[in-house]
Amino acid sequence: MNVIDRISAQLFTVKALAKTGVIRPVRPDRLVGIGLALAQWGPTPAAGYRASALRHPDRTAIIDELGTLTFKEVDERSNALAHALRDEGVKEGDGVAIMCRNHRGFIDATVALSKLGANALYLNTMFAGPQIKEVCEREKPVVIIYDEEFAELCAAALESRKGFVAWSDGENPHGDHLLEELVASGRTEALKPPKEKGRVVILTSGTTGTPKGASRKQPESLAPAAALFSKIPLRARQNTHIAAPLFHSWGFAHFTLGMALSSTLVLRRKWTPEGMLNAVAEHQCTALAVVPVMLQRTLDLPDEVIDKYDVSSLQVIGASGSALPGELGIRVMDHFGDVLYNLYGSTEVAWATIATPKDMRAAPGTAGRPPFGTVVRLYDTEGKLVAAGETGRIFVGNEMAFEGYTGGGGKDMIDGLLSTGDVGHFDEAGRLFVDGRDDEMIVSGGENVFPREVEDLLADHDAIEEAAVLGVDDEEYGQRLKAFVVLRDGKYADEDELKAYIKSNLAGYKVPREVSFLDELPRNATGKIVKRELKDDDEQKGD
Repeated sequence: MNVIDRISAQLFTVKALAKTGVIRPVRPDRLVGIGLALAQWGPTPAAGYRASALRHPDRTAIIDELGTLTFKEVDERSNALAHALRDEGVKEGDGVAIMCRNHRGFIDATVALSKLGANALYLNTMFAGPQIKEVCEREKPVVIIYDEEFAELCAAALESRKGFVAWSDGENPHGDHLLEELVASGRTEALKPPKEKGRVVILTSGTTGTPKGASRKQPESLAPAAALFSKIPLRARQNTHIAAPLFHSWGFAHFTLGMALSSTLVLRRKWTPEGMLNAVAEHQCTALAVVPVMLQRTLDLPDEVIDKYDVSSLQVIGASGSALPGELGIRVMDHFGDVLYNLYGSTEVAWATIATPKDMRAAPGTAGRPPFGTVVRLYDTEGKLVAAGETGRIFVGNEMAFEGYTGGGGKDMIDGLLSTGDVGHFDEAGRLFVDGRDDEMIVSGGENVFPREVEDLLADHDAIEEAAVLGVDDEEYGQRLKAFVVLRDGKYADEDELKAYIKSNLAGYKVPREVSFLDELPRNATGKIVKRELKDDDEQKGD
């Protein structure tokens, strides 16, 4: 970046941050403290909550089922937790796995690890026990912080490492120390900044279908946040309900944006459509972070139930994580106003484009346009740019791209841009449309699923001769899994049995919604299963 471009970017960042209210007059003594925190820690969770504690010590930072915490309390609690974790053997550069729902424990742990310079590994709360063990064997966290309800799922992974319970209903079957006990025992004085900033690892799925760790360093500046603020009108010191899981890249993004904005985060451990509406209404939230299936399920409620809750305070409904059907987007805006913003991206590239209400009204189904500082290009299979209006593989470049998978490898790259794994096209107005996957990955309810993993598991069942799994369109989830199986002679298994079998070994979102029993699977001349024939036959039967 040349000098002129660098100055232009800095001016853009200042303007965007000023518009949101992040930049505003501050008492000189507090300004010095804030500047020192940013200089020492950079734009990290450690600095974010320290700065907010200096600027707004008594402002509410978190609202969850346990009550409220101020920014000063979060800052002091995370200091205490960081000291206590260090006393328990967690060092700078160590990994700590976090398997928590949306509550204060997730944030306490994340901020404390940032202050220690340790790496946070976020586990999907829908993972099965074998997946948790596999991920922990690969990533080698020294500690697992988990909610009590996941004790049995984490049991195998906990055999060789320490565990601390972030949320307990009083049972605590393994007798691990509670996070609150560590907070109470730790010293509240500030820590010295680590030599290197901690990283965050959000799990995704690679071409094998096994969970991969996508490692991302902390941003070097507030420019990435400013880019999002320029497209999504979030404002400082307001209430945000993060309904999307915090371990999900979209939920985590709103956590980090909330730090910059000194937002009050409204959290609920378990999601229901009516519970979400109630949280927004009760706390007059101006922003709501969701995955599209949450919007679908909310609109499935009777109108009289939806209308019980006054959610007129909402200025932003931010959706991401899976395809947002054009019809659903229009229905949401017709019901809640033109406050819907749809972000398209991936765990690896962070974001690619953002669709504003104006974009979605003009072109339903669009993924929008790239924000400032992001480049999106389309290439053919030979790595050449496609002509205007043609479909191509989507590649993205921005400051927040991941550094690679923790187990090695990365996404395809062309001209310094990363592949999203999708194909799409631009319309005449420069709006991106995502046409589908460039491989077999299925996106169901915001989660990535690869058929091979489910197929291999089904093949291990003693009643199944062979199986094929594919994605079929679903109005609620974007896609759903459907399995086609051939039973062994003399063997029997029904749909419920096979679903339970898969659920006991894989995450819940990988369980097919339907299982169809066939005499044989279609194959080509080389013996390969022809899934297109299965899909075509299924669609014809649906008609």
